[in-house]
Amino acid sequence: MNHQQPVIDLNSDLGEGYGRWTLGDDDALLSVVTSANIACGFHAGDPNTMRRTCWTAAENGVAIGAHVGYRDLVGFGRRQIVLDPDDLINDVIYQIAALDAFARLAGSRVGYVKPHGALYNTVTADPAQAAALAEAVHRYDPELVLLGPAGSQGLSQARARGLEGVEEAFADRAYDRGGQLVPRGRPGAVIHDIDVIVQRCLTLALHGEVTAIDGSIVPLRPRSLCVHGDTPGAVAIARAVRASLLDAGVLLAPFAAEEARCAS
Repeated sequence: MNHQQPVIDLNSDLGEGYGRWTLGDDDALLSVVTSANIACGFHAGDPNTMRRTCWTAAENGVAIGAHVGYRDLVGFGRRQIVLDPDDLINDVIYQIAALDAFARLAGSRVGYVKPHGALYNTVTADPAQAAALAEAVHRYDPELVLLGPAGSQGLSQARARGLEGVEEAFADRAYDRGGQLVPRGRPGAVIHDIDVIVQRCLTLALHGEVTAIDGSIVPLRPRSLCVHGDTPGAVAIARAVRASLLDAGVLLAPFAAEEARCAS
């Protein structure tokens, strides 16, 4: 019997510096991941950082995604903001377009969109905000892919709008028995042990499941795994995850492969 080779994407939140302030080692991570969620100036990022990160991503053949969020530089986009749907639509379009300009200058283009922080959490459960996000992405380019958690309103609304929705899981975040992320404020919500993270990623990629914080087994079959770029030891973690997946026979490839090609 022939078994299809498992395929997984590694994504990371990058370009999250601002002005003279830097966060994470983007250059190192762009030699490891296959997709880059690049900040678009609202929660982090500035024109110089956006252009430099897009250029490095394109040089490494890494797919470029717009990491859109609330207009909240002070709170790093992690504070919930109540927005009229039309305001959210316009804010998201603005961010995608800004990043896409720099991606095109680098010979690539934005291939997907991933919400950041509080917006990510909001569109997981709020159908109205999720519908606004999907509408914004569709208005800018209906060929764009939306990246998000399995079972979320974000992916449901994207698919209802005719967009492709791709499911992701987090390498270093704990899940509850319902398959939802454990809130960051709770003990054990963020995992730091490299060996534990590597084993979780292997189990997700090869078996489509994860052990929840209470010990139960939760089915999750992500197409993409997120390795955070701003946690301590992020580069070492990402390299260990990549090496272990390759050693296990997993093919690493961006889910938005066509979008990662140079624009004609």
